[in-house]
Amino acid sequence: MGSKFHILLNAVRRPMASTPRSSSLVENLNSRLRTYFTLRRHLDGSYLDLLRFFLNHRRFLRSRHAERQGKSPRELMTGQDHPHWLTLLGLGSLQPRRA
Repeated sequence: MGSKFHILLNAVRRPMASTPRSSSLVENLNSRLRTYFTLRRHLDGSYLDLLRFFLNHRRFLRSRHAERQGKSPRELMTGQDHPHWLTLLGLGSLQPRRA
């Protein structure tokens, strides 16, 4: 590789320097997901897909950031509203009524 090695090495070091090296991030995620796994002995792809869908479409009831309240992760990422997550699964019109 010759001189390309140092270019590659520097390109890899930059993102690594800004990446948090903390197991607490992983432990935080594990503690949040653990409650969804305790009742299941076997986790197959369909259950994980449903869980991912639920977590991405469930609206935050409270947040430290006012702009996140009442919005789902999907709405925050796309900037577009969507119906209630149960409605998206075809379980009828479950959109909460707003006064």
